[in-house]
Amino acid sequence: MPVHDQMEFFIDPSRCIGCQACVQACGECDTHKGVPMIHLEYVDRGHSTQTVPVVCMHCDSPTCAEVCPADAIKKTADGVVQTARKPRCVACNNCVLACPFGVPKMMTDFELMMKCDMCYDRTSAGKKPMCATVCPSGALFFGTRERIETMRPRGTPVNQFQFGTQTITTKVSMMVPKYAARIEHIDVAAAMNEGSGGKSISLNILTAVYNAKDEA
Repeated sequence: MPVHDQMEFFIDPSRCIGCQACVQACGECDTHKGVPMIHLEYVDRGHSTQTVPVVCMHCDSPTCAEVCPADAIKKTADGVVQTARKPRCVACNNCVLACPFGVPKMMTDFELMMKCDMCYDRTSAGKKPMCATVCPSGALFFGTRERIETMRPRGTPVNQFQFGTQTITTKVSMMVPKYAARIEHIDVAAAMNEGSGGKSISLNILTAVYNAKDEA
């Protein structure tokens, strides 16, 4: 049974609190062999503890499937990109290198690429993905677009991402501030070149201590 066409996956990075609940829950999904398929990454580790959950974005034209020489990665009719099929996967790592979002991971113990498949065993049965059921802050949400717009009146979902000259459309949407509603896509390459958002910290207190010692 396919995933209901009105049910969508939304990520709101600004609400992630780094609790790791999604990672633990993902590992409990029956199809993951006890291995979490969601990644929790730091946005700017040198200046902030802000984290963001990374799941498969389920691209309309999945690059991982296009570069697979063994045709091991399939996309279902409802737009969910599946993890590699064990009988076909040759563990070549092409998909790992090609994914613009850095999602696929090669599991050397299994000689198999495994990644988020939106808990297809659950979502195709009308249930929510494991990660979305346990997220305490609402950074991960699975539901209708009308519901997320009601819950996040100051945000808007975007599902187009620009990588250089390539525009990638995804099944999963990223929440951005409402004032950016006119933005048709998120320019990932431009964001990578932005300066750090960190603030300089004055060490006047430490300097004062050393000055006091010199005077003594």
